[in-house]
Amino acid sequence: MTFQDFDPVTRFVAGTVGPAGNRTFYLQATDGRRVVTVAVEKQQVSILADRINDVLDQLAPAAAIEPGQPGGAAEDTDPLETPFEEDWRVQTLSLAWDEEHQRLVIECHDHDPDELPEGAADPAGDPDELEGSPFARNSLRVSLDPVQARAFARRTLTIVRAGRPPCPFCGGPLDPTGHICPRANGYRR
Repeated sequence: MTFQDFDPVTRFVAGTVGPAGNRTFYLQATDGRRVVTVAVEKQQVSILADRINDVLDQLAPAAAIEPGQPGGAAEDTDPLETPFEEDWRVQTLSLAWDEEHQRLVIECHDHDPDELPEGAADPAGDPDELEGSPFARNSLRVSLDPVQARAFARRTLTIVRAGRPPCPFCGGPLDPTGHICPRANGYRR
């Protein structure tokens, strides 16, 4: 079981590996020499970025400066740090605002924290308690200031949009050779 806490984080980015239509999405947190890379679904990372923007617009609109603006973070277009191996796959994401420190907190879990098996401990408690047991869980917590959070959301949405374009009729992804469109009664578009 591992519980990784990045507070503060040097770099937290979303990235992909593979061609459009066959990409694997990752979140990568870096703090000096420590690097954690977890796999996520495209929908998870897209919704996360949207919700980050919503939280920042509501709770820290003045502090959440857009990347490239004076006082904002430099736009991070670098790829994921390599070489890397997927540490684990995210099942549950959570997002919170730390009012005291004025920071956004993102937690990634390979389990549903509300459904731990009986006798298992929360990873935020004593991480060594379940080491080596069948109940071992993995969690990642990243704290971002509003500028870092806005830059993360901007980059993430750019990466999500860089995939296959949507079909103008059904909204499904278009392959280079077209796709069988349900709105076209099963004909290829």
